[in-house]
Amino acid sequence: MSSLVLDELDRAIVHALHIDGRAPFSHIASVLDVSDQTVARRYRRIRSAGSLRVIGLPNARRLGWVEWFVRVQVTPDAAVPVAEALARRTDTSWVCLTSGGTQICCVTRARSSHERDALLLGQLPRTPRVTSVMAHCLLRVFAGGPSGWHGRADTLTPEQAAALAPEPPHEQQERVVLQEGDEQLLASLARDGRTTYSDIAKATGWSEMTAKRRLAQLRRRGALFFDVDIDPLLLGFETLAILWLTVDPAQMRPTAEAIAAHPEVAFAAATTGPTNLLVIAACHDVDALYDFLERGIGNLPGIRQLESAPIIRNSKRVGTTQTPGS
Repeated sequence: MSSLVLDELDRAIVHALHIDGRAPFSHIASVLDVSDQTVARRYRRIRSAGSLRVIGLPNARRLGWVEWFVRVQVTPDAAVPVAEALARRTDTSWVCLTSGGTQICCVTRARSSHERDALLLGQLPRTPRVTSVMAHCLLRVFAGGPSGWHGRADTLTPEQAAALAPEPPHEQQERVVLQEGDEQLLASLARDGRTTYSDIAKATGWSEMTAKRRLAQLRRRGALFFDVDIDPLLLGFETLAILWLTVDPAQMRPTAEAIAAHPEVAFAAATTGPTNLLVIAACHDVDALYDFLERGIGNLPGIRQLESAPIIRNSKRVGTTQTPGS
């Protein structure tokens, strides 16, 4: 457990980064009415403790990729090493171990059927001590990912949040095609979403102006978004759980939207499989999880079945794995 404690200003800075991960410190400072140096110092203190990072991530749907939620059943002795191996992959996020210690859950992005089959039909089933693999295609995301998790930070006033909000991506139907250098740009942003244009230019071979222009273009077209990888304990969320719901198809959209509106919901998506709605919830404690299940979900129409599992270990939340202080 992290010994770091966030005060009100720290939380305001974290909230600002949730709104726009690449907002200049000068802009955040102006909105918060503090100095640039104060914002930069506070951010670096939290980041150097290994408790927070801004991550630039590709929007799989805009790029024509497909995301899968994978449940891997393993023998107890293999749970941690298999989870850590999955966490080291660049195409995974939300790698966690659920209660019982024998099931690993993760989200993986597949650019093609070949990539999908290589992992789901080749590598995982042949991994020693993996006893079963079940994959659910993510059909529609209602909370999390590019839309963010609105409940994790609430320090700023509505006026401050509006002042920090970036221009929303343009609504476009055609897929975005990656160009030469984009892979290196995405890799740089996956390590540090606030990396400098100078460093992006070095990684891609572009000029700084080209790096700035291409990042803005990908973001404007919805192919790139920024997320905050933060220890949930710092925000007071001690209990994380994965929920699998079976919902009447005709009630899917209103039910999913109602659930996604709850501040406890970090992620919600319609999926294929024996259950059709996946939810990741973050609650302050087990009592709050119970209340969410009873009052937040229990009274919604159309829910026929619910399976839940507490998360007991997080190997990866978003982006690339990174050691503290790096």
